[in-house]
Amino acid sequence: MRKVREMLRLRYESGLSFAKIALSCGVGETTVGECINRAKAAGLTWPLSHDLDDETLDGLLYQASGCQTIEPPPMPDFGMVHTELRRKSVTLQLLWQEYKQTHPTGYQYSQFCFHYKEFKKTLEYSFRNSYKGGEKLFVDYAGQTVTIYDPRNGGPREAQIFIAVLGASSYTYAEATWTQELPNWISSHVRAFEFFGGSTSILVPDNLKSAVTRPCRYDPDINPAYFHMASYYRAAVIPARPYRPKDKAKAEAGVLLVERWILAALRRHRFSSLADLNAMIATMLVSLNARRFRKMPGSRRDLFETLDVPELTPLPDQRYEYVNFKLARVNINYHVEVEGHNYSVPYTLVQKQVEIRYGDAVIEVFNKGERVASHPRSYTKAGYTTLSEHMPPSHQKYASWTPERMIRWAGEAGEATAKAASAIIGGKRHPEQGFKAVLGLIRLGDSLGKERLEAACAQALKIGSPRYQTIKNIIALPLKRDDQDTATIERPTPAHGNIRGKAYYN
Repeated sequence: MRKVREMLRLRYESGLSFAKIALSCGVGETTVGECINRAKAAGLTWPLSHDLDDETLDGLLYQASGCQTIEPPPMPDFGMVHTELRRKSVTLQLLWQEYKQTHPTGYQYSQFCFHYKEFKKTLEYSFRNSYKGGEKLFVDYAGQTVTIYDPRNGGPREAQIFIAVLGASSYTYAEATWTQELPNWISSHVRAFEFFGGSTSILVPDNLKSAVTRPCRYDPDINPAYFHMASYYRAAVIPARPYRPKDKAKAEAGVLLVERWILAALRRHRFSSLADLNAMIATMLVSLNARRFRKMPGSRRDLFETLDVPELTPLPDQRYEYVNFKLARVNINYHVEVEGHNYSVPYTLVQKQVEIRYGDAVIEVFNKGERVASHPRSYTKAGYTTLSEHMPPSHQKYASWTPERMIRWAGEAGEATAKAASAIIGGKRHPEQGFKAVLGLIRLGDSLGKERLEAACAQALKIGSPRYQTIKNIIALPLKRDDQDTATIERPTPAHGNIRGKAYYN
């Protein structure tokens, strides 16, 4: 359903054609058309209601009656079109109008052009791409890096150079970051949009991991965090196809431009911080974008102001905040773990897989596209954040998972193990928070033997630390014989002139 929502958003909010929506969502044009038509038949409008979950949306689109299948329009004779275009003054617009006179219900002009371009690919002719203002932003990293000599960070360190180029004007943005990892990748996009004063309808990245989790020529999987950021700025992500450099020719040209006119000029500079490097790059970008073209009038800035600025999508009121994505299965204590801390979700989701989105301040849990829990972010390791409304009013549905049963189950290894389990559960604000640790004890007994578990629990109780981690550390040590208590074993006193021995005190 996430792709269905995205198709509806791109059609009604961004106004993209079926072809571009199909490329962004990794589906066929027919699928896009069918989805849009079913949404119209179901009376859906954009934006969708916040109360409309995935199951209800699926029912409205694919189980509602009365949805009619629309026959595809007749395909033009593109062999004739290709021949006619060689004639003087004949344009694709004129040929489309003639086609529409014969087939009034035929393809609209955008689809006519799309299918003609697909036909030209079969002829193996090379042709130059043209881009509309505010439509595409090509993003990539330069192959070169810049060394930063910062003694506070352990000496020389290589900085990566992020580059973004607008398709219509070739207006270029560049900045330095420490890595190409996802947080830096997304933050660079945010700053690029702010540099341009708006966002484009389409983002064209290369197939690096921060953008594409599974590269594929026909159906790439977009990184969820990158997809979320693009949706926030109302942009579609259409990655360049693997081993198809023409798909990102603008990015390749932008990388070459920055390497030649900025990085090469900075080769003798010695930078002590990332901020110093970015300040120098920002200054040089002004000159780079103002340089006059050699074979055409104007500069990149002139084209930017003429072609791109009027067409860019306005930026949201608030700056995008980076969020991580994670899939997790709800534990029997109706909590999910995120970077060492446990957060509660409604108990009805026990054993179900949920999607987690978390940033620096907030963590959100989603089930089938619906938000089911939200918590302030906590950085306390092994801690619990629990809302009372997430707890079951009674344990009727999960009666087998009670503190008494957990202690009784652990007690199969021995009395010391039962006492340790009781201490673990009793030490929690909510008993269910200790279930996971008790299950860990039981698994230790299954894998290493109940006798070793019982001995380790007895030792942990003796030293006053009946915790899972303590017991795990003790059980990892070599077994001691029962008669070898370290507190009672007598060892001979070594002979030394400065040692008086116990006989001195008799």
